[in-house]
Amino acid sequence: MNRIAPAGRVLAVAAAASLALTACGSGGGDTAAQESAAPASSAASSAPAAKGDGTLTLGTVLPQTGSLAFLGPPEFAGVDLAVKEINKAGGVLGKPINVVHTDSGDTSTNIASQSVDKLIAQNADAIIGAASSSVSESIIDKITGAGIVQFSPANTSDKFTTIKDDGLYFRTAPPDKLQGRVLGDVIAADGNDTIGILAMQDSYGSGLADQVTATAEAAGASVVERVDYDPKAADFSADVAKIKAKNPKAIVLIGFEEGAKVVAELVKQGLTADKHKWYMVDGNMSNTNYAGMPKGTLKGVKGTIPGAEAPDAFRDKLKDINKDLDDYTYAAESYDAANLIALAAEAAKDDSGRSIASKLPEVSKEGEKCKSFKECVELLKAGKDIDYDGISGPVEFDDNGDPQVATIGVYQYGDDNKYPSKALEYRTGKIAG
Repeated sequence: MNRIAPAGRVLAVAAAASLALTACGSGGGDTAAQESAAPASSAASSAPAAKGDGTLTLGTVLPQTGSLAFLGPPEFAGVDLAVKEINKAGGVLGKPINVVHTDSGDTSTNIASQSVDKLIAQNADAIIGAASSSVSESIIDKITGAGIVQFSPANTSDKFTTIKDDGLYFRTAPPDKLQGRVLGDVIAADGNDTIGILAMQDSYGSGLADQVTATAEAAGASVVERVDYDPKAADFSADVAKIKAKNPKAIVLIGFEEGAKVVAELVKQGLTADKHKWYMVDGNMSNTNYAGMPKGTLKGVKGTIPGAEAPDAFRDKLKDINKDLDDYTYAAESYDAANLIALAAEAAKDDSGRSIASKLPEVSKEGEKCKSFKECVELLKAGKDIDYDGISGPVEFDDNGDPQVATIGVYQYGDDNKYPSKALEYRTGKIAG
């Protein structure tokens, strides 16, 4: 595997292949489950914390509708599995967690803002979501302004590293630069010296496209055409025609659900995956979005998804929560988010948003390692410092609420237009500096 030269921060890789990288957009209905740029840590810990009411209320603002709706089921399942296990272990501060699920929609609606209003009215202490970086940008002021922790399992936009959040924003997904560097390296390693990029026009799409370009060109490839398109467009023929005119060996697709329309247009114009190598990202990697296409349309297509390899036992547990699950993207990150919030409340001995935020970095690193809420909370009650290592990876928050350690999986589609549950390879590393 090729080594990418460090640029700023450095990733020391622990995987089958070694890699040096710099730090990396983007269910159920409303229920109360019975079972179920300011540095983050310093700002939260310096502010006086108002005491909570003694019951941890966890809200979610995740996609039930909109362009990322396919990501909703695994994210909701991840949260519900964590809540089920937490409550089985005795809950938080001696009481069961109260969880309220709401829809995030997408940026074409005001659903997310309405959902946040609902959760604030229900005294949410922490909110998991949104999945889309752009949606999270639209609601972060409302959430953090209310003293509530916002914890996204899927935001990858680099903007959140320095965004004004009063120390209340965290994420288990790595910033886009990481995924972009891994994908750029994979594209170059596959022998592609000319590349075309079709990217949705927002912070997620532009950020990933920039990083893929920088990495691939540093490896000697050339981006011969880049088109930043309107994801709400009814037709992508003109966008695809610009790529066709340059006839690149590789075509990178960066987007969300509209990616199915882009793929259909590529096929229509003869830029099929058997003639050009296609590459995708977490926002459009799906086992449902392309199900109706002719067999083999996506055969051989590679894509990247943040997250460590999820054990089969974890997937089986998710299936018990939602038997219809077909995609598992960001399920582990959602599960870890719920566990970390609960552990932070236990460590703080308080369920208020600011108290939780003040302890999130602490429970994620520099303590006795533990891998489940039950194991970790027993250590806390024994007076031990803990280091929660989750399903998605070690997490380890830095002062910006970003994970210092992250993993990117590289997947490949088969003849059935689906990618397997296990990646071709996983690249894991710690971000330093």
